[in-house]
Amino acid sequence: MFDRDEDIEIRPSRKLGARVEGAFLAPSNHFVTRAVTGLDLTFQGIEGDIHAGHTRRSGGREPWYPRGTELRNERQLSLVAPDELARIARAMGIAQVRPEWIGANLLISEVANFSMLPAGTMMFFKGGVTLKIDGQNVPCRIAGRSIAEHARMPDHEAGSLLFPKVARRLRGLVAWVEKPGRIEVGEQISVRLPEQWIYRA
Repeated sequence: MFDRDEDIEIRPSRKLGARVEGAFLAPSNHFVTRAVTGLDLTFQGIEGDIHAGHTRRSGGREPWYPRGTELRNERQLSLVAPDELARIARAMGIAQVRPEWIGANLLISEVANFSMLPAGTMMFFKGGVTLKIDGQNVPCRIAGRSIAEHARMPDHEAGSLLFPKVARRLRGLVAWVEKPGRIEVGEQISVRLPEQWIYRA
């Protein structure tokens, strides 16, 4: 007989603290970002950013749809962590991987294993903004080529292929705006993880 308490391990919800180490904005025609002092967010995402919008077009991450299918935009912001970028850089044999090179919008510190935060995690910024995590940002060759070019790796193609291999589960998270407002560099964040469990049929 099925016994939920015995067969499913449930981890309680919890809170963590974090800090905004950097904020970055992408122009409307390219995913590489530039550093700014803060970000103005609406329900469509970051004003003026290439990934802003209520909807987006499907790509290689959604092979179950024809490419270009209009979908709800749950990828309004890209979030990364400094310690994970450093690990990627070491694995690629380069001095650094900057958030701008891979199109990140926020650099978040003080959270261990940042890329492993579960879907549904909520980030409450002190200034009033709330973001909701959709999931991990899967590393791709486009970001890898950007790193190879900016880091002046001798073989750009090799760099574009290496990044997806070494950055798996380290490339950060994507999120969408639940409550709009402005995020400032240096702002404190309350990170609230939802109750977690592993589904077993």
